[in-house]
This record gives sequence, C-alpha cells and structure tokens, in this order.
Amino acid sequence: MKLSNLPPELLAERPHLFSSATVPIVAGDLAKMRALIAAVERVVALPQWCEFTKVGAGGTATGVFMGYDFHLTTAGPQLIEINSNAGGGLLAALQAGRDDVLDAYVAMFRTECPRELKVLAIVDEAPREQYLYPEFLGFQRLFAQHGIRALICDPAELLLCHGNLWIEETQLDLVYNRLTDFSLTLPAHAVLREAWRQGVTITPNPAIHARYADKRNLIALTDDALLTQWGVDETTRQTLLAGIPRTEQVTKERAEDFWQRRRQLFFKPAAGFGSKGSYRGDKLTKRVFEEILLGDYVAQNFAPPSTVQVNLDGELTELKADIRNYVYRGTVQLAATRLYQGQTTNFRTPGGGFAKVITL
Repeated sequence: MKLSNLPPELLAERPHLFSSATVPIVAGDLAKMRALIAAVERVVALPQWCEFTKVGAGGTATGVFMGYDFHLTTAGPQLIEINSNAGGGLLAALQAGRDDVLDAYVAMFRTECPRELKVLAIVDEAPREQYLYPEFLGFQRLFAQHGIRALICDPAELLLCHGNLWIEETQLDLVYNRLTDFSLTLPAHAVLREAWRQGVTITPNPAIHARYADKRNLIALTDDALLTQWGVDETTRQTLLAGIPRTEQVTKERAEDFWQRRRQLFFKPAAGFGSKGSYRGDKLTKRVFEEILLGDYVAQNFAPPSTVQVNLDGELTELKADIRNYVYRGTVQLAATRLYQGQTTNFRTPGGGFAKVITL
C-alpha cells in the first residue's frame, strides 16, 4: 500500500498534513527515547501503579498506537506526554514507505483480538468530518489487503446485543476506538462503555488511558521519593528523572508559587488531548491563569522543542519539531515527526505536518 492510494481530493483539502522536509535524529537520541519508554513500561507494570491509577482489573490492559511524544533538547530527549489514542501512525508509515511497519500494525490488531479477527469497526464522532479521515480510509484499505473487513462508523451506529457489538447485521470482532472521550462517559458513548464492560475488545479503552495517558501520571513518574518507595531501581529512576520534565499538580493553595514560576512552566489539562487548553507559561494572562486554577491542571517544566529549517517558497523557514514514537507493548514500531509553528502542533502550518525521520 502506498500514500498515493489515499483519495487525492481529501489530501488536497488538508495541505498541511504532510511536510516535504526530513528530520535528522542521531541514533543515540532514538536509543534514549527507547530506553525512557522501557523505563515507563517497567513502572507501569508494578502493582502499585495499578493502585495509583485506579484501573483495578484493567491494570494489565494494552492498547494499539500508544504515542510517546518527545522534544529534542540540549539535555537530551524529553518526554512531553503519553497518548493512548495517537493518530497518524498509518499516515507516517505510508509517508516513510515502511511496508514492514504496516505489516506490524496488522499483526498488532490481530494480537489484540482474542478470536480470529475478521471484522472490525473504526469508530469516531462523525468520522467523515475528522481531519484524519484519510487515515481511516487507509486503514480500511490496509485491512482489506489482509482479509479483514473494516467498517468506519459513528458510535451511534453501534448496537449491543447478547454481549456483542453489531453494525446493522454485522457482528464485530473488535473496535478501534478513535474517540477523544477517553473514559467513554458521554451519553452518546454509553453503548461502547457497556460493551467494554461486557468484554468486547475495544482498543484503546478507559483502562488503557488511565494506565498510561492521564497527565497526572507524569507527576508520579517524576517523583523520585515515590518511585523509591515503590521499589523502583536506581537506573530506572534516573532514566525517568532525566527524560521527563518535572510535573506538578496545580492547586489554588500554591497559586502564587506557580504564577511566579510560570515562565518556566507549561500548563496542561490532566485529561486533555491535542493540546487543547494547554498554555505556555510565558504567554499566560492572569485571566487564563485564574481559569487554570479552577480546572484540573498539571504544570510541567518547559522543554523547548528543537527546530528544523524548511524550504518554503524558496525561503528557509524555521519550524518546531515534535517527535512521536508509536509504541505497542513497549516496542517502538515507528518514530515520526510533526513540524509546526506556534504554541502546539496544529497541522495548520505551511510547510509543516508529518515529516520523515532519518537516522544519523
């Protein structure tokens, strides 16, 4: 399967989805990112982590397309956040021409399914209106090449009957969940949540998000005293503390402290996604800070992204780079870069979007 197999008219409507630039990353930095991911996985496997994240019986859940996002800094790669619903993995693999990664993706979904995977659904709100809808179509085509039928649907189209999910008369073996309602608590997603409770394979699901992607988890991963109390070995602790910017819970009681330090911090909603509601502290107004104090926010030491020179209409333009590692069960399947201007990745920057990674 090739990138050219995606509908050209949809790609034309998304001119900043892909960048023509390539991003060089030294092999040592890629190795450091893999080591940090492995360190996170070791902590997440602890019984104390299940108790801390309150995932209970779902504590051993895995999920497809875990995304570990890094900034490359003078201090080395810094893990900015973990996503349990990392989009773009297929698009990045197609851009890089990585047939081996595409095969690994299909194998991943088969591994997730406890029975033979014949039919799955890719589920999102109004999927045809989603910016990454071309990726949904790409998955549909990829799965078809491997004898798997993939349906693209809104959650309202799903029916739960006798412990199975259906779309009209078609029974599903698995749901690839692209919703950003990570806990599936919205009324419109009640069928999905109940199906998950009844044992239907939904990936990712609320337990996976709680186990990995809630940004409050970064507080524990950068708390040396807590990690020591849990019995985490020194090498793992040092790897985490060196590779994850210190993260703190924002509270009203410490408002003045956070305000005074705001220029060195980045504020994020604990359950946020896609950089929505996130703020660089040096750009923060008093009014927005007061709103942050009323919400459930974490503050992370600011780790500035690296930059890349991109040729745009004959002129060199400097874009910021966010490095995403697509991970399954602790193994990095693909490293990709998103280029952008502004505060956060947005797919609205001329010359920006997904960019190929080359190893130095």
